[in-house]
Amino acid sequence: MKFGLRKPSIKRSIKARTTGRLKRSAKSAVNPMYGKKGMGWVNDPKKAAYNKVYRKTTFSFWDLFKK
Repeated sequence: MKFGLRKPSIKRSIKARTTGRLKRSAKSAVNPMYGKKGMGWVNDPKKAAYNKVYRKTTFSFWDLFKK
């Protein structure tokens, strides 16, 4: 498990910003539970637990400028 500052990735940042509304709406049409709060715990509890701890123990480079 990582603690502290996450290494920024330009490629992943661009990918996250350019995943379009069309793709999300298509997934939502197929799976009505897609994107709903708490569905990570239903689909994959082990990964959801890991992500919750990771989110609380690390911070982004950009978080340094938000405060």
